[in-house]
Amino acid sequence: MENKYNLTLEQNIFLAKRNIIDNIYAGARMEEINVTFLQVKKILEGINVPNLKIDEIQCILNLRDAWKYVINNIKEEFNINFICKINELVARRESIEWGVLRSGNVQITGTEYISDVPEEEVVKKQIAEILKIKNTTERAIEYMLYGMRSQLFWDGNKRTSMICANKIMIENGNGIIKVSDNKLEEFNTLLSEFYTSNDKVKIKQFIFDNCIDGITFKE
Repeated sequence: MENKYNLTLEQNIFLAKRNIIDNIYAGARMEEINVTFLQVKKILEGINVPNLKIDEIQCILNLRDAWKYVINNIKEEFNINFICKINELVARRESIEWGVLRSGNVQITGTEYISDVPEEEVVKKQIAEILKIKNTTERAIEYMLYGMRSQLFWDGNKRTSMICANKIMIENGNGIIKVSDNKLEEFNTLLSEFYTSNDKVKIKQFIFDNCIDGITFKE
C-alpha cells in the first residue's frame, strides 16, 4: 500500500479544518443518526435544531470536540492515553464510562462476534505492533480496523477509531479518512464481515479506494 496523498502538516491541517463539518457529519451518519449536513452545520453554529433528540445533538458536539482536540494536539504521541482521551470526548455522557478501557462484554449489532475484554498491557503491545507499519496510510487504516473490532470502550468505538486513524493521517500528510453517505452501506457490510472473519483484506482495500480525501495540486 502506498500513500495516496503526501501533504505537508500545514496543508493537511488546513484540509481537516476546511472539511470539519463534513467529517463530523460523516461520523454521525456512521452511528446511524438521521441528521442532514445542514442540521450538523446549524448545531455547530449554535443554532437550535428542534427536531433532533438531545442525545443526537450531544453526539455531534462530542465529535466536534474530539476533532478539535486532534487538530490542536496533532503532534502529541499516539498511544493508549491519546486514544482514551479521544474516547472521553467522543462518548461523553453517552456510556457507562468514557475514556477508560471497558471492563465487561459488549455485543456488536449485526454480528455474533464478541470481542475479548481488553487488557491494558495487551492493548499497548497490539498498538505498538501497528505503529511499526512503515506506510503511514496503511498504519492508520490498520489502527482504525483494530480499534473497531477490538471494541476497546463501552461505546463510541467506530467514531473513536476513525478519529484516531485521522490523527495518524493528518500528522503524516496523508489526507483524511471519511466514509461518505454513498459508501456507508457497503462499508458497513464489509465491516460486519470483518468482525466475523477477522479477514481485513477487502475492507482495507475498500477504505483505500473509496474513503480517503486529500488535496491534488496542479503540476
